[in-house]
Amino acid sequence: MKRIVIVGATSGIAQHCARLWAEAGPVHLTLLARDAARTETVAADLRVRSPASTLRVAVCDFLEPSAIARAVDDAVADGVPDIVLIAHGSLPDQAGCQSDLGANLEALQVNGVSPVLFAEAFVAPMLRAGRGTVALIGSVAGDRGRKSNYVYGAAKGLVTRYAQGLQHRLAATAVRVVLVKPGPTDTPMTAALRAKGAKLADPRAVAARILRGIDAGSPVVYAPGKWALIMMVIRHLPRAVFNRMDI
Repeated sequence: MKRIVIVGATSGIAQHCARLWAEAGPVHLTLLARDAARTETVAADLRVRSPASTLRVAVCDFLEPSAIARAVDDAVADGVPDIVLIAHGSLPDQAGCQSDLGANLEALQVNGVSPVLFAEAFVAPMLRAGRGTVALIGSVAGDRGRKSNYVYGAAKGLVTRYAQGLQHRLAATAVRVVLVKPGPTDTPMTAALRAKGAKLADPRAVAARILRGIDAGSPVVYAPGKWALIMMVIRHLPRAVFNRMDI
């Protein structure tokens, strides 16, 4: 039975990934999150969808390095996972981050620092076992800083650079790192964007693309795939042109 750990298991994309894994066949799922009640609700739904799967719920402080280390040690105590999906995050208010340094710090920690600490902690037991895949959910926002969300983008840019370095470090091993870059997706995190009429991707389709990328061990997965071209254009726009854009 495949062993999978989902960090940030209550996130919209993570829930759809978990459902697809459970629907494909019995799995051993560890759901790690910050809110026990919400995580139990997610687990209950998965138990109905896949009675033969094994579900385990765990909670910890995602901003405390020692708590992260203990949670990872606990998650691997019964066996090193085949896949770790690190999916947690929040979409901060950019204006709020500009006026409130505490909000700015929290956005950077939740979306950037915390995911990379989890990845680093899981890589060590995977290396000892000589196998495993760590999938980190970044964002297309990390490809180029934009005035509309540069604090969030900076955090996801950190995830991108970290994943690239980790991939380089592990290139000669059997441990894989998959960097996932979703575009705006229809989840509770993007409710404010939906209210403004933004066009958002279907979360189940995004999850399916993520699972295919993980299975293939792809270094980078844009979801939906069109964002690879869109962001290539945005990354290469001359500064004079880019600075006139309201994005």
